[in-house]
Amino acid sequence: MRIAIDGPAAAGKTTIARRLAAELGFLFVPTGAMYRAAALARRRGLSLEATDIAVAADGRILLAGEDVTDLLGSPELDDLSSQVAVDSRVRRRLVAIQRRIAEGQDVVMEGRDIGTVVLPDAELKVYLWATPEERARRRMRDQGGEFADVLAAIRRRDERDSTRANSPLRPAPDAVVIDTTDKSPDQVLAVVRRLVEERRAHVGR
Repeated sequence: MRIAIDGPAAAGKTTIARRLAAELGFLFVPTGAMYRAAALARRRGLSLEATDIAVAADGRILLAGEDVTDLLGSPELDDLSSQVAVDSRVRRRLVAIQRRIAEGQDVVMEGRDIGTVVLPDAELKVYLWATPEERARRRMRDQGGEFADVLAAIRRRDERDSTRANSPLRPAPDAVVIDTTDKSPDQVLAVVRRLVEERRAHVGR
């Protein structure tokens, strides 16, 4: 079973996808972290074509065999990753890697174009959303900063992601859209878990 979880920055994708994958025993694939690894490779002066980006069994990100997961959370790298993501060569390479990962195994894959581009035939597609203000508050709790600056960065990222020529951010036509603004992670997870159960029952029939 392939579960695609998409949405804008700080909508709750990573939290929900990681917990859901752990509950189900599926592989957790954080594609946003893969783009941040590509940004790190570029910052290090590495050629992406000659540098392998992989996902370990526990969802940690490997760059040329090095576990770089703990290096990927900075605001600077997050912003650079959205710039790298508009490069069609980068997207083609990473989409190919992500599709290979999903072949023949159960995955929960989160990102911005999983349901529309990477796994358009996924058995379940979920699109998480929240207001920019709420997402800025969440990002502040994780990374600190001034609210006005964080909110401006969120809005810039939304604009860049939704207007890029390649794989713009948008819900797949058959995705279930969940507004997480006033919901706790437990509440959102309960909704997604119920959707998984419904899809499994449907496939079983």
